[in-house]
Amino acid sequence: MSAFPTTPPHCATINGVRLCWYAAGANTKGADGVPVVFLHGWPELGYSWRRQLEACADAGIWALAPDQRGYGASEAPTAVEAYDMEHLTGDLIGLLDHHGVKQAIFVGHDWGGIVLWQLGLRYPERCAGLVGLNTPFMPRPPIDPIAIMRARMGEEMYIVHFQKPDEADQILAQRTPDVFDMFMRRPLPGPVESAGFASQKSGDQSVFPLVRLVEAYNSAIDPRETFLTEEEFQVFVDTFRRTGFTGGINWYRNFTRNWERSADVATTIDTVPCLMITAEKDAVLPPSAAEGMGAFIADLETVCVAGSGHWTQQEKPEAVNAFLLDWLRRRQAHLFA
Repeated sequence: MSAFPTTPPHCATINGVRLCWYAAGANTKGADGVPVVFLHGWPELGYSWRRQLEACADAGIWALAPDQRGYGASEAPTAVEAYDMEHLTGDLIGLLDHHGVKQAIFVGHDWGGIVLWQLGLRYPERCAGLVGLNTPFMPRPPIDPIAIMRARMGEEMYIVHFQKPDEADQILAQRTPDVFDMFMRRPLPGPVESAGFASQKSGDQSVFPLVRLVEAYNSAIDPRETFLTEEEFQVFVDTFRRTGFTGGINWYRNFTRNWERSADVATTIDTVPCLMITAEKDAVLPPSAAEGMGAFIADLETVCVAGSGHWTQQEKPEAVNAFLLDWLRRRQAHLFA
């Protein structure tokens, strides 16, 4: 399959915005069709799932990978609140309605994983299965998560920093190639030093000050291996040069709003089969972060991709595809019938 980057996406007005998605395979079952829908994170695209779309097509599985709102070919509304969880999950339910199907198997990485688990809480009847990649299920915290991150990790921890209007957006837009050069690399050999959300603020220095790291980045002295080809790297750079970063950053600017508006949302996923794929060397979302998920998800399997950092579906596509297809064959046999 050569869906990327030459084949244009499909687009339609869904949930009030223009959404675009890439497709693999075909729906041969009409209203009874069940697509696998891949949800990207930040700063990524539907393109991030190119290797998974190829694997689904080869297996005869219908799959969709949207550029979610604020990204790529999809529309980027101006209002910050247009990126809250109601809108993000509503887009995906609207995508199913647009295709005339009742359910999908959702696969989510990074921010797409946060949206994935919320789909399971808010719309379990529309979820035939859920597959988390790197991002574990995280229960609603007792207080505003931004307040927690600010107290523990400092003002320049990237999620806290993103709460400032425009500042990070402009810095990242000015250094777009450096963003992807810094991010899209394999972890170094040896033990992982976690820069995750449980880290504590040390003195006046913030934990994981991503924007400042990008400002100081010099690829010439970065010893880590890249995993993108030059063509793949350029897809990300060209797209984000065109769109900027504000749409995706606005997802982060709804952390407090999402927390405030989720007090009455269900707290467990009781009826949907779930798979959690962790990554051994993800410094921000380590496998240990998924250890408590069984208390909130009734039907859960967990596997780990050895040697992978955070960008697992692109770093280790063969391993991700093998875990995903094995689970689909065992738990979603109707896709192969």
